[in-house]
Parts: sequence; structure tokens; C-alpha cells
Amino acid sequence: MARVGLDKKIVIRKAAELANEIGFEKITLKLLAENLNVQPPSLYNHIKGIDDLQREIMLFGWKQVEAKMLEAAVCVSGYEALEAICRAFYEYATENPGIFNTMLWYNKFQNDEAQNATKKLFSVIYKNLTTLQLFEK
Repeated sequence: MARVGLDKKIVIRKAAELANEIGFEKITLKLLAENLNVQPPSLYNHIKGIDDLQREIMLFGWKQVEAKMLEAAVCVSGYEALEAICRAFYEYATENPGIFNTMLWYNKFQNDEAQNATKKLFSVIYKNLTTLQLFEK
């Protein structure tokens, strides 16, 4: 039942797919291993356990939504950019309910990796908002 070529990215992507299909709370390492056609102990070569898997899905989701939101902001500015960014966020959340639910677990102060997961995204949003002059000096 061993699977050649299995790596952390494949494990996280499959777990994210399962989270969208059945919800993260229903994922077990046994179920994930079955879906990857490996024995459950093989997963420990790539993740530390279910809490680590949740953290990895959260980071995976934030990286994906960041890419979608940044792409939406290209070649637009002002309110149009803000609307595009918000729409991209909404679309990602509704198209990926399991991943998004896991992303709600996010705590940017948890560690450097979590903080860096959204640094670029929030920087772009802040820059866009400052061009709209919504803030008082």
C-alpha cells in the first residue's frame, strides 16, 4: 500500500480537498491515509499529527486566498480594487468552505510562518485603503 512520490504538499492538498468535501472536523489520519493509499503511520513522515495538519491547511488556505486577492487587485485601483479584493475573498470562502473554516483558526501571532502567511495580502489591502483616503491623519 506504499505510495511512491508522496510528499507534504500532496498530503496537505488531499487533506484540504477532504476538508472541503466533509469538513475538517471529520478528517482523521486514518481517513486521510486511505485517500492517499498509504498506511496511517506513513503520514508522520510529512505531518506531526492532526493539529499540525490543521495548521498546514490553514496556511495553505491563506496562501491560496492571498494569491487570488492579489491577482484580483492587478490593474485596478481605488474602490474598484477594494471591491475586487473583497469579491475574491468571498468567492474563495464560498468555494472552499472546509479550508475557510480551518482558516478561521488563524492566529498571526502564533509564529513567524503564520504571520508571514498574510503579510503581503494585508499590505496590499492597507495600501489600497490609504489611496482612498479613508483614514484621518
